[in-house]
Amino acid sequence: MAKNSITDYDNTSGNNTDVQSVDISEGCSPSGINNAIREVMADLADVNDGTVALTSPQAANMTVTGTVTTDAIAENTSAAGVTIDGVLLKDGGVGSATAAIAAYLSSINGGQIGGNRNLLINGAMQVAQRGTSETGITSGGYKQAPDRFHLNITTAGTWTASQSTTAPEGFSNSYKVECTVADASLASSDVIRIRQKIEGQNLQQLKKGTSNAESLTLSFYVRSSKTGTYIVEIRDNDNSRSISKSYSISSADTWQYVSITYDGDTTGSLDNDNNESLTAHFFLAAGTDFTSGTLSTTWTGQTQANRAVGQVNLADTVGNDWYITGVQLEVGEQATPFEHRSYGDEFARCQRYFEKEVPTWGTPRYADGIIHSSAYFKVTKRATPTMTLISDVYNNAPAVQQTTKDYFVTYDVTSGSVSLNATYDADAEL
Repeated sequence: MAKNSITDYDNTSGNNTDVQSVDISEGCSPSGINNAIREVMADLADVNDGTVALTSPQAANMTVTGTVTTDAIAENTSAAGVTIDGVLLKDGGVGSATAAIAAYLSSINGGQIGGNRNLLINGAMQVAQRGTSETGITSGGYKQAPDRFHLNITTAGTWTASQSTTAPEGFSNSYKVECTVADASLASSDVIRIRQKIEGQNLQQLKKGTSNAESLTLSFYVRSSKTGTYIVEIRDNDNSRSISKSYSISSADTWQYVSITYDGDTTGSLDNDNNESLTAHFFLAAGTDFTSGTLSTTWTGQTQANRAVGQVNLADTVGNDWYITGVQLEVGEQATPFEHRSYGDEFARCQRYFEKEVPTWGTPRYADGIIHSSAYFKVTKRATPTMTLISDVYNNAPAVQQTTKDYFVTYDVTSGSVSLNATYDADAEL
């Protein structure tokens, strides 16, 4: 066979009797050797130019010496899975026919993955029905600040709470607290924390209390003028259990992203009702009643001294501040991009717990000399709300006669034929 290309060369030297038809057999003339060398050089140039393709070498026929650098692939057992470039691929169980991939997939996770991932409400701090700022705060409650976030204070300085427009890229608002009267020496029971309570019927997918209990991942953006260690606790109110994790603010007055994963809890199921089951507590200061033990980084029966060990005292200096936004609590071990809901959607979710200035004006109903007026809430409330009179146009001081989760009725015995015109706050917060 003529050797017209380097791919035609034979592994047996005696079979290579020509190069491009130039005779190089035993006893060939010197000019044949010279010409053959030139042809071999041309064949090698063809390979270099890519005009002749070579067969890839086979690993079975190769011997490698020295160090070979590759991307790390580590496997312990089938159940543990395989890690490739830091991405975990894991079977649902040993021998499982269906593979469950626990991984961050950038092609999907770079945008929104469906809706209703965030178990918290108003995480972008858009809605503030009660107002945007309240000063002189020395005790807890739902303040004039973003809805659904409860400011809990027990004799630890004086504070201002507000809906701030200082926010990281992609957000318009944050929840801000600022110390206006310091408390550098906290009493044992002193505490400052911001928390949100979650209904049990919204948490059944956690499978808490079973062997398949799901993990939870909390993510948020935070900044503070005070650096140091901060604690976030998840508390199971139904079973008096809790788990706490820490995060660190290392640079003052700088927004940073935090992601914390909490293991699933195989003990204690959550009630399937409209009452508080889980609460996320963001500690800002805590006395020794909360810090004198060992931080409970795994689920356990709640011990007060283990809840906020290591927490800095944000109350120690006037002017200390702390901001938070983009707060998301979701099922699983991976934080996903914040679920940006429309303002209208978030507003309606907030109104399930609190509705501002519900009007009662309209055509009244007369019965037995009493004037009645009713009003429907814009959103069905979580529970029968507490009604508080806010404005009374005709100074009739109408009393609330009946309240349900959907509407309420007022009455007045002195109005004669004057229509009632008043507004009420409806509070059904947890």
